Amino acid sequence: MDEVERYLARSPMPVPAAELFAWHARPGAFERLSPPFDPVEVVERRGGLEPGARIVVRFRLGPLARRWTAVHTALEPGRSFTDRQEEGPFVSWEHQHRMLPEGVHRSTLEDEIRYRLPLGAAGSAVGAQAVRARLESLFAYRHALTAADLARHSELPGPPLRVGIAGSHGLIGTTLGQFLTSGGHTVVRLGRTVTEADVEGLDAVVNLAGAGIADGRWTAARKQVLRESRVSITLALARAIARARRPPRVLLSGSAIGFYGDRGDRSVDESGGRGAGFLAELADAWETATREAAESGTRVVLLRTGVVLSPQGGALAKLGRHFRLGLGGRLGPGTQVMSWIALEDVVGALHFALRSEQVRGPINLTAPEPATNAAFTQVLGRVLHRPTLAAVPAPVVRAVFGQMGEESLLAGANVVPRALLDAGFRFRWPGLEEALRFALGKNRLPGTPVASAGNAGAS
Repeated sequence: MDEVERYLARSPMPVPAAELFAWHARPGAFERLSPPFDPVEVVERRGGLEPGARIVVRFRLGPLARRWTAVHTALEPGRSFTDRQEEGPFVSWEHQHRMLPEGVHRSTLEDEIRYRLPLGAAGSAVGAQAVRARLESLFAYRHALTAADLARHSELPGPPLRVGIAGSHGLIGTTLGQFLTSGGHTVVRLGRTVTEADVEGLDAVVNLAGAGIADGRWTAARKQVLRESRVSITLALARAIARARRPPRVLLSGSAIGFYGDRGDRSVDESGGRGAGFLAELADAWETATREAAESGTRVVLLRTGVVLSPQGGALAKLGRHFRLGLGGRLGPGTQVMSWIALEDVVGALHFALRSEQVRGPINLTAPEPATNAAFTQVLGRVLHRPTLAAVPAPVVRAVFGQMGEESLLAGANVVPRALLDAGFRFRWPGLEEALRFALGKNRLPGTPVASAGNAGAS
């Protein structure tokens, strides 16, 4: 019989074992644990963690799309659960998830995988090292994310919230929804037309609606789409909140650091005035559209968001493709400042703003350590082990992208998250290299050595 490979990952967690288990059992936990650098699509789901529960996902193996079906086979409530591959790329695969108590307030998360590779000894010789590396990357991400989520929920305790999200299918909205539901909250998806009945009885509304800023040249028609997708929806939300008999206590509403315009390398915090250009005018109108909600007594937080780092969307998704092909390089002079933020710190900041009554008005969603475009290019190349020599001259950027390229790619601002820092928010990924390594799966969590399984079965 083929040799069974074993992998065991262990990490300390900042909550009791019962809460660690409960987090895994809630809606959204599976999606939270699916890394953005190796995503899967849920095709079918039946049940939760109990024996007989079943999930089917679609994933990519090189250029091919494959299906993986896992069936849960064992459950010890509050302590462990086990799933086994029914259909997939391995000859056999069994995954035991254990939540081990470590005193009253802490626990250890333990993941043990036992698997057989296809093609016998030849398959092991060729694929064992690659599979091991992939597991180390996967569980480094999963354990770090689990610990961060649990810490954020435990640091800001309170009753579960009922949160409405507009723009819930976008990058930030999707991630925020999964974070909230796995933390025990309820998420209500809000559509483009919102009435008082839609927001009645909600504890909070998060408005993230808006068409993509950098999805193409800013023609007159495209500018109108950008305005309508932000300002009109925000006006409708604010009006609905103001007219509701039981309105939400807080509205978190989208904006962007484009509000400040091109500031060169001079630092600017939330006290900075509006800059010049289309982005500044758009952000100002977006924020002004919340006025009716604020005047009615709802706490309003304006989310001036920077460059969000995730390989699933935004700038990093576009840049990553070019860098992996060896075509990465600075844009224009490279001196323009990029005020970036890790996606998971965006979600953490939104949760912080939901829970913190003292947070109101504009907040900058940017990391405390911005970087020039040249520095960002160098770090991303280093993380991906790719050259960064394919610079794009500023005239080419202007010729290809027009005003969008001028304001989004060649302009810059050194935006400081002063309001969040003063309120006590803790960034989990404040440094650019650590944020990129986490988002792109370049960290490793070596497995704990275990005895060889030899020819033992995988059951």
